[in-house]
Formats: sequence, C-alpha cells, structure tokens
Amino acid sequence: MKLPQTPSLRLDGKRALVTGATSGIGLGAATALARAGAEVHCLARSNDQLDALCGALAEEGLSARSLPMDLTDVKAVADELAAREAFDVVVNSAGMARHSAALDTSPEDYDAVMGLNLRAAYFLSTAAARRMTAVGKPGSIIHLSSQMGHVGGIVRAVYCASKHALEGMIKAMAIEWGPNRIRINSICPTFIRTPLGEQTLADPERRQWIEGKIKLGRVGEVEDIMGAVVYLASDASALVTGTSLLIDGGWTAE
Repeated sequence: MKLPQTPSLRLDGKRALVTGATSGIGLGAATALARAGAEVHCLARSNDQLDALCGALAEEGLSARSLPMDLTDVKAVADELAAREAFDVVVNSAGMARHSAALDTSPEDYDAVMGLNLRAAYFLSTAAARRMTAVGKPGSIIHLSSQMGHVGGIVRAVYCASKHALEGMIKAMAIEWGPNRIRINSICPTFIRTPLGEQTLADPERRQWIEGKIKLGRVGEVEDIMGAVVYLASDASALVTGTSLLIDGGWTAE
C-alpha cells in the first residue's frame, strides 16, 4: 500500500512580506514565517522598531530584512513591489480601529480606518498579485481580518464595515487569480492580547463580557495565530483560497 505524503509546512527558499510587522500579530507572523524557513521582509513605518525586529530574528539565525514604508501610500508600495522580485507569501497585518457609536463617527475616523484596513489592503494585494502574475509565480496572500468581518459589534460600525468589505474583496480576488495559482485568504481572530487589544482588555467589565462570548473562555494570544499564518503560507493549504480561517474561540458559532 502506498501512503500519501503529508504536505510540508516548511517555507525554505520562500520570500515573504509582512506588513505591520513590528508589533502584535504582525510580529508573530514575521517570527513564525522566519522560523519556518522563509526570508522575511518586514514592512512598517518605524525604522527603529524594524531594526530591533530584524536584529532579534538574526540572533536566532533567521533571515529578515526591513522595509520602512507607510502602507497607506499605495503608489509608493506598488512601485516598491514592482521593483522587487515577486514574493511567494504576503501577510498583511497592518490595521487600525477607531471605535465609536455609529451616530458619533466622524468622516475623519471613517476615512482613516477605511484607508488602512481596506484601501491599503486592496492595493497591496493587487501590487503583489501583479508581480506574481508577471513572472508566472504562484503565491499566497494572507490578510489579518477579524471575527468582526463576520458579525457585528458594539461601537464598531466602521471597523466592522472595513472587515466585512475586506472579506468580500478576498472572495472576488480569489476568483480572478485562481487560474494563476495565486491564493488569497484571511485569518479572523477574536480579541487577542496585543498592545492594541490591551486597551479594551484593561477594562474588567469589558473583559468579562468578551470572555463570556468566547466559548473557550479566554482571550487569544499571538501564538494562537502563528500556526495559521504558516499553514496558509505553505503547501499544506494548496487548495485553500477565497475563504477565512476563524480563530475566535467559538465567538461566531452561535
């Protein structure tokens, strides 16, 4: 009897781009991909934080390079990707939230959230896919979305709008780019303990409510997301595109 081969989760020889790489889930994604063997290019606005990240990865003998850029400058990002060798993996972890009641949302807050969470994500995806297509390279594009791309949330109308739109964008791009073997998916976490998430979790009543919604009874850690990033980046997910991987502890199960 011939047994099937287990697909590899290794990324040796692959080039990966991670945005929002210097903190939270982005930091975890960059670390996970580098430990899986990829050469990781870390994109963020802060030179100092990028240097610290690349230095820490280098101390483990891992390959990392810094790319200081503002992701919302979509032309500069597109030009940069066009001038580089095509990436095999792109992980977009950059994102923001400005929470308020819908009736209190300002146009400035709306534009800021949509500008990063949707507009920048859209044009990062097209720039990456265009370069992959030009050289005939298959690839995996992964967006860090949210459980709030599948449900509503209190005082999160703009954030939910950006993430629901992101999910629809991913489905449409998956249809277009599938023939070129370019996969695009999202990871949708629940509340994760990050510097940004701690602002919400610091409120005891809010945290109790959140833990009550998460069926596994705890908020997430960055480590809970790292395996999913490697999975979607690797050949183990070769037939996965146009979908979302919910890491929400059961929040959306009901």
